[in-house]
Parts: sequence; C-alpha cells; structure tokens
Amino acid sequence: MKRIVLVVVAALFAGLATAQVYPSKPIRWIVPFPPGGPTDLLARTVGQKLSEVWGQPVLVENKPGAAGNLGVDFAAKAPADGYTLVVVPTGNIAVNPTLFQNLPYKQSDLAPVTMLATVENVLVVNPGVQAKSMQELITQAKARPGALSFASPGAGSQAHLAGEFVKLAAGVDLTHVAYKGTGPALNDLLGGQISMMFSQMSSALPQVRAGKLRALGVASLKRSPLTPELPTIAEQGFPGFEATSWYALMVAAGTPKDVIAKLYGETARILRLPDVKEKLAGLGADAVGNTPDEVAVTIRTETSRWADVIRRQGIKAD
Repeated sequence: MKRIVLVVVAALFAGLATAQVYPSKPIRWIVPFPPGGPTDLLARTVGQKLSEVWGQPVLVENKPGAAGNLGVDFAAKAPADGYTLVVVPTGNIAVNPTLFQNLPYKQSDLAPVTMLATVENVLVVNPGVQAKSMQELITQAKARPGALSFASPGAGSQAHLAGEFVKLAAGVDLTHVAYKGTGPALNDLLGGQISMMFSQMSSALPQVRAGKLRALGVASLKRSPLTPELPTIAEQGFPGFEATSWYALMVAAGTPKDVIAKLYGETARILRLPDVKEKLAGLGADAVGNTPDEVAVTIRTETSRWADVIRRQGIKAD
C-alpha cells in the first residue's frame, strides 16, 4: 500500500513539474496580415530571439483577411495555453470592437502580454497647401469648409480616425477620401489630388526631407527624436491630441498567469536588446515591453477615445 502511495505521489509531482515547463513544444505566432508589413517583421524579429532562448521553434503564421480580424479571431479561439501568440495592432483591439457590428471576437477573448512597439504618426500636407502650422491649417479649413481633403487607407483606419479627431477638436469640415491601402493614398497626396494625410513617420519622413511634403505636427504627446524641431499637434492648441499606432502581443483569455508572466518577462528583455531596438527603429518603430496591466490600461483608454470619435462622426466599416 505504501509503495502504491509513493508511486502516485511521485507521478503527481512529475506531472506538476512537466506542466510548469513552458514552453515544451513549438509556439505558433499568428500575424493577421500578409508577410512584409510591420506586424510580420515584429513577430519574426522577436520570435527568432524567443526561439534561440527557449530552444523551441516559434513559427510565424500569416493569416490575413477581414482587416486583420480573421487572424485575431483565430488566436482568440485557440487553446489558452500560451502556445498561440498574436500581434494585435491598435485597430483590431481598440477600434474594431466599436467599428464592426458583427466582430467574431470580443476584447475579453484576448489577454495582453506586452506592448511590442509604437509607431509615431505625423500630419503631412501637399506643398500646395499654404499652411505651415496647425493653426494656419485650421484657419484655411474654416475659410473654405470642405475644400481641404484628407486621405486614409480605409474607413476606420488610424489615419481616418485621426483626421476625424481633428475635425471634432477644431470644429472644421474636412473631406475624407478613403483608398485601398497606404500606397495609393500617399501617391495622390504627393500628386496634389489630396490636401493632407496622417502617415506613419517612416513613410512620410523621406518625402518631407525631399521637400515633396510638409509636416505640420506629430500625433503623439512627445516630440519625435527623428524630428525634434517639429511640434506635436497637442502643443499647437490641441491638448491631449494623440493618434499613435501600436502593436501588442496577446494570447487567448484564460492563459495561465505564470505563462503570461514568462512570456512577458522574456519578450520585454528581448525588446531591450540593442540589436532589436535598432532593427525596430529601422522600421520607424520604438520598442516598448511594458507590463500586461499597462497594456490593458492603454487598450481601455484608446477604446474610449476612438469609440467616441466613431459614434460622433457616424463612421462605418467599408
């Protein structure tokens, strides 16, 4: 009898030890967009480092579709064991729950691990627009309601919501023109068919430095180290104005806290590595690596901000 008890106890302890070993098999990292974009490059950069440290493959899987909602939904419905990760951009967790009436997942279906990176956005105008500051732009917009236009890569995108945010904050009428992607929108802005656009700094800065576009303000609360002379929009009479793109690492809700803690700790350490920070900087991204609780606060804050803009402006998904 004593021998049986010892065997059972030993088996239980062995089971517990095995359960605590994470990861003990390959990890899937879902990217809800096609290869080559910032979400894909973030996953591959950090995933490679995780694989090297843990000795387990981190397999990046691109699952594009439905503006990223397809891949996020896949991860939300995966087993809550930490073996399916997903990069979730701002829109898919803080915008789409309000924008889409029949979103297949809820915010509560996902649990934050850490913020991987943020990307600054900047408001740029075609040189044909005479304004050299936000106040001059607003003066022109009030003088000619609807005459100035702003481009975006689609309804409900960060660029669209930021433009609508300006309209609300300044009480002006600007005409929104939605494109099928950032490239076509930027091309028409450069060609003068469009007046202005909120663009990620990495895309806009080369055009600004070449004199093909003029930057009016950074859409973050702090000035960009890439353009320290350029004031934020908040500094120019719009306190609290912020429209920053960010990318969070998330897992299915219900994933054990110790697994999330291990994922957070290692990912945050990787994001502090000089070579990783340098690689992300080359994409125009700033590595973050904050806590799960801090990510949760950001999601709540951003959800409230953009839900207000979406409802007041009557924005509908394409």
